[in-house]
Amino acid sequence: MTLTRRRFLTLAGATCAATRLTAGTPVAVWRGTALGAGAQVVLSGLSEDEATPIFRAIEAELSRIEGLFSLYRADSALSRLNRDGVLHAPDPDMLALLSLAREMYHATEGAFDPTVQPLFAVHAKAAALGRTAWPDEIAAAQDLVGFDRVTMDESSVRLRRSGMALTLNGIAQGYATDRLSGLMRRQGLHDVMVNAGEIRAMGRLNGQGWPVRLPSGRSLALTDRAVATSDAAGTMIAASLGVGHIFAPNGGTGLRAGPISALHDSAAVADAASTAAVVLPDDRLHLLGKVGVDLLRA
Repeated sequence: MTLTRRRFLTLAGATCAATRLTAGTPVAVWRGTALGAGAQVVLSGLSEDEATPIFRAIEAELSRIEGLFSLYRADSALSRLNRDGVLHAPDPDMLALLSLAREMYHATEGAFDPTVQPLFAVHAKAAALGRTAWPDEIAAAQDLVGFDRVTMDESSVRLRRSGMALTLNGIAQGYATDRLSGLMRRQGLHDVMVNAGEIRAMGRLNGQGWPVRLPSGRSLALTDRAVATSDAAGTMIAASLGVGHIFAPNGGTGLRAGPISALHDSAAVADAASTAAVVLPDDRLHLLGKVGVDLLRA
């Protein structure tokens, strides 16, 4: 079974929009993959030839990020942590992302929790057998969930219970988007759209906000802002069984129906917030506002 992570946000016909809006200003577009799915970076003000060394830097950075956060590469830092229960001398970006995940875990009162990977695994295994997970299987996986059991410092990251595992799918693509945005800024670029799974707009496209279309068909014009969308039914482990890819850390099944989008200065924060919003009940969505997140229900 091959799962493709959700891709709800699209550059609203980015190449066509760029051609239409730039009125002669050159636009360079890089396309590739980030953490297993399609990605795109649009640079306003550069020709394709001028952008060639920047495109190479993008590819090198994404390769490095894959080596840290991919669940599907056996040699990634995340896979080694899940296999061994400990990761010695973690890369600074691994610590930075896990530290941000911890902040979002506390800010959402546990609704955002990367340790739900055992729940995903038990449901995926059951789906492969053509059935739903049994209650005792879910309970056993639930016992392994809890980000407070993850410890980290410069010497190591440790999972404090045997069988624990992390998924960073609810935050890593936003983090990758932020890293690429930082790379573009260090290159001296100011008018850029980055989509490495979640979208972040820097500057403008010929004086206008960058066009982004939400799942509802609603369009946004983003300027110096990031947006991420999650939907419990966006990617299904087993559509016929009604099993999606987002799991409540407390094992509950009352997930929000339909997509919900989060806006923030950071794509990683928006990514984590949109994931948490699927889990949080209406009377606790205000928790996301406390970290500067604006929510849009598609």
